[in-house]
Amino acid sequence: MTNEADVIVLGLGPGGEQAAADCLAGGLSVIGIEAELVGGECPYWGCIPSKMAIRAATVLEESRRVGALAGSSTTTPDWGIVASRIRNEATDDWNDQVAVDRFTGNGGTFVRGYGKIIGPRVVEVDGVRYTATKALVIAAGTKAAIPPIPGLDTVPFWTNREALKSREVPESLVVLGGGAIGCELAQVFNRFGSKVTIIEAAPRLIALEEPEAGEILAQSLTDDGISVIVGVGAKSVAKDAATGDVSVTLADGSVVSGAVLLVATGRTSDLKSISAEVLGVDPKTHRALPTNNFLEVVDDSDSIVSGVYAIGDVAGKGAFTHVAVTQGRMVADQILGKPTAPWDTRQVGHVTFTDPEVGAVGLTEDAARNAGITVATASYPMESTTRGWIHGAGNKGTFKLVVDADKGVIVGGTIVGPHAGEILAGLTVAVVGKVPVQQLIETVWAYPTYHRGFDAVLAELPDNLKSGR
Repeated sequence: MTNEADVIVLGLGPGGEQAAADCLAGGLSVIGIEAELVGGECPYWGCIPSKMAIRAATVLEESRRVGALAGSSTTTPDWGIVASRIRNEATDDWNDQVAVDRFTGNGGTFVRGYGKIIGPRVVEVDGVRYTATKALVIAAGTKAAIPPIPGLDTVPFWTNREALKSREVPESLVVLGGGAIGCELAQVFNRFGSKVTIIEAAPRLIALEEPEAGEILAQSLTDDGISVIVGVGAKSVAKDAATGDVSVTLADGSVVSGAVLLVATGRTSDLKSISAEVLGVDPKTHRALPTNNFLEVVDDSDSIVSGVYAIGDVAGKGAFTHVAVTQGRMVADQILGKPTAPWDTRQVGHVTFTDPEVGAVGLTEDAARNAGITVATASYPMESTTRGWIHGAGNKGTFKLVVDADKGVIVGGTIVGPHAGEILAGLTVAVVGKVPVQQLIETVWAYPTYHRGFDAVLAELPDNLKSGR
């Protein structure tokens, strides 16, 4: 095996795989380095297994809505079916041989192990040095962020990985963190019979989204029987010697206990482990590798580190699979000498797959105002649309648009409700394409669809933005 190639890809998650595949297709030699599983977090612990579990939990909840819509039904949850699908259909029992064979079959050289950067375009794995003559692509991903709560290091707990590898549903579950991952998994385990409490230190759930989204989701989770605590952080954690439960003492002195503690307080890059300081980036002062608009790594003196790129979670520009894959393509194009648009001009949609779903793209209202935009907003309840009314049970949600009133274009928006992630496609096109609001107002939306909600929410805009109506 040669220790030199045109390109080294450090981390073969979705973005790294894409960059490597495109470089190989372009005729370059590639060394791919991965310590865990080729494919990364998404197919083995993240988006694919979690959505299998969410799909199963949603089916359970829909069966419980039969009484309000269609008659009567009785269901018996069986987590074993979910656990089996995750193992056998999604992850091959957490075996990545198929992915490794796909990479090597395309001509790549695969190295299993933890890579440490020891020089520009030079990576060491288990004492062996590998050199890239053209480019080093860093796609090292992130890991679960574990907060420094006293006692947490002394008790057993789950992250999303342990949750989705579990063969059983705990009798009770305390979820530390009310972001997307925490809310999704809380709802799943609740619907399979676990008594669930969510603890979120921020004033609301999914705090990075519009406040309306967090409020609707909190109410939906509460209606499901989940105890939702917001605005109070965890002070300490301990294990009850008598019961074996994990107890979380909150800042207000109250105590929440459960058979299992799930820590879902975000994700973090481990820049120290890859020796980012070799690139002139201080791991102590950066949560992600700093890059320019073309994803070239920039050191602490604001100089480009020649031939070194960062993509995916480690680049800190959106911790989503679709971001990583797109960035992988973008960087591969640059290495191959193809023209590419800068990253920071792109708008990225994302979805929280709770029930109701939460889809968003572009700027929130607060972010738009902070950017100096003259903002106009409009909202419309999902349940008041014709399709929402037809849907009945489980129809709560909202359409919210954030408009640049001076330019007459949508700069952001949020959709909460059934199939929000699919409805988001139209909103994404409008934001990315800077479609004039007037053109959207004149659009004929199919009836009775969820996406016809755009017609209703556009009608709520100020009169000066809908002159043609």
